[in-house]
Amino acid sequence: MDLFSQQHGKESAPLAFRMRPRRLDDYVGQQALVGPGKPLRRMAETATVRSMILWGPPGVGKTTLAEILANESGAELEHLSAVMAGVKDIRAAVERARLGQSQGRSTLLFLDEIHRLNKSQQDALLPHVESGLLTLIGATTENPSFEVNSALLSRARVYVLKTLSEDELVQVLRQALNDNEHGLGERRIHADAEVMGILARASGGDARRALGLLETACDFTVAENGEERLPREALHEVIGHQASAFDKQGDHYYDLLSAIHKSIRSSRPNAALAYMAQFMQGGGDPLDVVRRLTAIASEDVGNADPRALPLVIAAWDAYLRLGDYEGQRAIAHAAIHLAVAPKSNSIDQAWSQAKALVAEHPNLEVPTYLRNAPTKLMESLGHGQGYRYAHNEPNGYPAGSVHDCWPDNLPRRGLYRPSGHGQESRFGQLIEWRAQLDAQADDANSGNVQTGDVQTGKREP
Repeated sequence: MDLFSQQHGKESAPLAFRMRPRRLDDYVGQQALVGPGKPLRRMAETATVRSMILWGPPGVGKTTLAEILANESGAELEHLSAVMAGVKDIRAAVERARLGQSQGRSTLLFLDEIHRLNKSQQDALLPHVESGLLTLIGATTENPSFEVNSALLSRARVYVLKTLSEDELVQVLRQALNDNEHGLGERRIHADAEVMGILARASGGDARRALGLLETACDFTVAENGEERLPREALHEVIGHQASAFDKQGDHYYDLLSAIHKSIRSSRPNAALAYMAQFMQGGGDPLDVVRRLTAIASEDVGNADPRALPLVIAAWDAYLRLGDYEGQRAIAHAAIHLAVAPKSNSIDQAWSQAKALVAEHPNLEVPTYLRNAPTKLMESLGHGQGYRYAHNEPNGYPAGSVHDCWPDNLPRRGLYRPSGHGQESRFGQLIEWRAQLDAQADDANSGNVQTGDVQTGKREP
C-alpha cells in the first residue's frame, strides 16, 4: 500500500494530492532535470541520490520529486518542514537514519522551506550530511545562495525548477480527468481545449493550483449524453465571470491589456487595478501584464521617475520567485507606482526621432577624436587625438560644441527634450547648464572671453 492509500481515503484527499505522480515517467515538466539522460533521471535509474536543493516557485513538483527519488532509490524518506521543525526534530530524524543504516537502509531527508532554517538548525544538520548518514533534499522558493549556510550549500547541488507551461498544465489536467484510480476518470467528464487552457492560464504555472481549480470547477458540470461536461460558463464560479471572455487570440484579452496601459498612462491607479484583477482572475497570464508594465516604465514614465523601470523588473523577479498568489501583489505594487508617478514620454520621442534621423542618413561618420586607436597606423591617422577625458575636465564636462560627439556628417538636431515633470525637470536643468558652458567655451575659443572664466564656469545647478 502506498503513502497515499495509507494516509487518505480516495474521496477525502484533495485531487492535487491524489494525482501526485509515483514514478518519473508520470512526472510532468522539468524535462531539463528528469528527461532521458538528465541528472535526476540518472539518479533514479542508478538508485544513487546525492544531496540537492530544489529551488523553484510553488506547485512545480519539488515535494513530488523528493518522494519519487526516495521511492525509486529504495531509501527511507524523512519529511520535515523548516517552519515547524526544531533542532530536536532534526536529531530525532538523525537517530532514525542511524537505525536504518544499521539495517542496511539509506535515508533521504526532505526539508521543505529550507530557507527558513536558522543557524543552529543548519549546524545540527551539517555533520550528518557531510558523513553521508543523511542525503539532503531541500526545497525552497527563495534564492538559496542568500538563505542557506554556505557550508551546507557547498555539499548540495542546486537545481532550478521552472513554472509549468500552459501545455504542461493542460497535460496535468487531462491526466486528472482520465485517471480512474486516483483522478476523476470514473465520472467521464468532458472538457474542451478552451476550458483546459483557461484553467491552465489561471493557475500561473502552479500544478497544485490548476488541479484545485479543476476539482472545484467539476462541481459545476452539466449532464450531456450520459456523460458530464465541464462548460466554459462553469468557470464563472471558479475564477470569476471574466473567464468566459478569455481567448488569448481574442479581442477582449488585448482590450484589457490596452485598458491597463492607458489607465496607468492617465495616472488612474484604481482603474488600472480593476482591469488587472479582471485580466488575471479571468485566466490572463500575469507575465503579460508585467511585460506591459516594463514598456510603460520607459515609454510613459521615463526619466520623470528613474526608479520606475528597476521597480518593475524587481516585481517581475518577485513574481517568478514567489509564485502566482504572492507574486500578483508585487505586480500590483509596480502598477500603482507607475500610475501615481509623474509622466514623461521624452525618452520614447527621442528614440523614435533618433531612429528616423539615422534612417534618413544611414552612413554616419564617427569623428576621428572618438575613434578607437589600437594600432600605430590608426594613431597616425589621428584616431583618438583631441579627445578630452570628461573626468579630467572642470565640472566633469568637456565644454564646447566642437567636442559634442555628434557624427560629422549628420545634421545637428536636438533629440532628447526633457519635460518639466518629476525628476526629469532636474535633467532639463543639467542640460541647460551644460549648454551654457558650451556657449562660454565657444565664446572663449572665438576670443570673446578669457579662458579662465570658462574653466571656472557656473556651478552645477
